[in-house]
Amino acid sequence: MLPRPVIQLVTDHTRLGPRGSSAALDALVDCVTAAANAGVDLVQVREPALSDRALFELVQRLVARTRPRCRILVNERFDVALAGRAAGVHLRASSLAASRVRRAAPRGFLIGRSVHTTAEIDGACRDGAVDYLVFGTVFESASKSSADPTTGTVGLADAVRAATVPVLAIGGITADHVPLVAGTGAAGVAAIGWLTDAVGRGSLAAELSAARRAFR
Repeated sequence: MLPRPVIQLVTDHTRLGPRGSSAALDALVDCVTAAANAGVDLVQVREPALSDRALFELVQRLVARTRPRCRILVNERFDVALAGRAAGVHLRASSLAASRVRRAAPRGFLIGRSVHTTAEIDGACRDGAVDYLVFGTVFESASKSSADPTTGTVGLADAVRAATVPVLAIGGITADHVPLVAGTGAAGVAAIGWLTDAVGRGSLAAELSAARRAFR
């Protein structure tokens, strides 16, 4: 079961230092630990630039530092999630069916999936094995190309109505956007910049408290 609302931090160690550097990875571990202490529910480890070994070691460190306060999920890499004793995996929209992962996963393993269209939502829900969906891009995002279409809150509300599982909004999410997201019926938000930067400001706990109030 997922809490309501769900707050998910999506990682990007390159925001904290040079790509692949030990300094950036150490800073990410500290950032995620602080986020867990502040009340973030899920952390999606999305680090495509890392080698298999570096990703595995990072996941191990994050699990050790944050369990049981929050749940660590690994983007796409089911094998690394299992080996690193993560709480789950987050699949891309184009990835294998979640039901295939579910058959090999331990009890209680969390499976999320990224979706961008009604067709992808329908396919994921019909498959019947996902615990939640992350839908976007809702607002303009610095981590996405400016050419990528945004759905706004109208598209997000349509996604929520089409889904049979909780839907989190992603894409350009800031503290100011949270009330707009809450108004669509979404189950929560996923963010990179807002949550990472709030840790740096030392304001994440207060911002999360305000975000949760917006969903009431």
